[in-house]
Amino acid sequence: MSLDKLKLSKSLVAAMTDAGYISAKEIQAKTMSRILGGQDIIAVAPEGSGKTTNYVLSVLMRLKYGSDEAPKFLILVPDRERVEAVIAEFMKLSKNRNLRIIGLSGTGGMESEINDLVEGIDIVVATPTRARAVYLKLGLNLSKLQMFIVDDAEVILKQGMQLPVCELARSAGKCQHLIFTTVVHDKLHQMVDQFLKFPTILEVDELGDKKATTHELLLYQVQNFKTKINLLNLLLRDDEVFDKVIVFVNTRLTAQKLSKNLVSRKPGEIAVLNPLFFDEEGFDHIEDFKENPEARVLIVANEGTSALDLSGIGFIFHMEVPEQKEIFLSRIVKTTEEEVVAITFSTDAELADIRKIEQSIGAKIAVMDLPEDLVIDKVAKKAGLDKSRIVKETVEAPKGGGAYHDKKDGNTKDYNYGIGQKLKMTMKKKHS
Repeated sequence: MSLDKLKLSKSLVAAMTDAGYISAKEIQAKTMSRILGGQDIIAVAPEGSGKTTNYVLSVLMRLKYGSDEAPKFLILVPDRERVEAVIAEFMKLSKNRNLRIIGLSGTGGMESEINDLVEGIDIVVATPTRARAVYLKLGLNLSKLQMFIVDDAEVILKQGMQLPVCELARSAGKCQHLIFTTVVHDKLHQMVDQFLKFPTILEVDELGDKKATTHELLLYQVQNFKTKINLLNLLLRDDEVFDKVIVFVNTRLTAQKLSKNLVSRKPGEIAVLNPLFFDEEGFDHIEDFKENPEARVLIVANEGTSALDLSGIGFIFHMEVPEQKEIFLSRIVKTTEEEVVAITFSTDAELADIRKIEQSIGAKIAVMDLPEDLVIDKVAKKAGLDKSRIVKETVEAPKGGGAYHDKKDGNTKDYNYGIGQKLKMTMKKKHS
């Protein structure tokens, strides 16, 4: 799409051209007119889709220079690196402007930052915790704020910084709110619902140009790790379908804990590769697991594990999404004609990593409905209750909204799943 379609000022179009931008990104085309019109927006798009440039342009379009000492724009990002990157983008696109901008991300004394704010700043780019700390010191005046922007919202949530975000948003009063994220889920809604009433949600799916040939991929979206264990135990009941299974987790300690929580009906059925403790059931080599007829489930930690020969294994589970997507991709890209089903369990916090994987393979991963008899573990949040207490609840159907949403058309498939279809038919029969 042409840059002219964004209806930016001539100076901004010229600055974008000088910076090497020759066309508008899809997320920019979808949201710019709504942002400039004053709407509250939740913009959902993958990494590298132009979200940062999007709000930088909108701020520069709305910015009118004056003598106000209070900031007009507050932009919250997860860390110091992002603070510096956002400021660099502002400087790149604001040539010939006397831009009054400051970054707040330090952990030391804030006297100099407060002095700069008192002298007059238009744009504040900050981490939520630092902005809140400066605000509580009466150094950040939010009374004149026009735009409250949260970038990389899913990362901010993952790092547990939703409280300062909500406190700052409520303190800012009436202004325009822009939320930029790679995924939308329950926890995100729980955060933004505290200060947003009727935001417009605009979503863009930008997948890779080339579609990789992969094994069959299935995704279960669950609330927490304990529910993942419940789901795995539920699926593994069918030893006819799941006759030889490898389960991947991120650490050896998690592998050890998982082995204690999986239900085994036969001795030696569940084992760990290179176990953490000498008295655990385990194997030193994957070939020993393949050759042992009694062993059905092998738990493997990603840490310290080199590439494995997964030939002959019909099902692989990722209980946790690997920190490096290349590890995941090496297991699901098809190199032989063997029928393999790769099943991934993802919490809300891991959905951003799933989106990066989908970008890499150029396709969406099919989202499966949760079994009706799955026990979902929840941490009690009512006042007066021990927060560590676990409340078990059996769901009758997947919950609406957030992670438990109706599948999009792009996730609905009508072709033969092979082994995966057998799995779904078996589960449906067993739980109907």
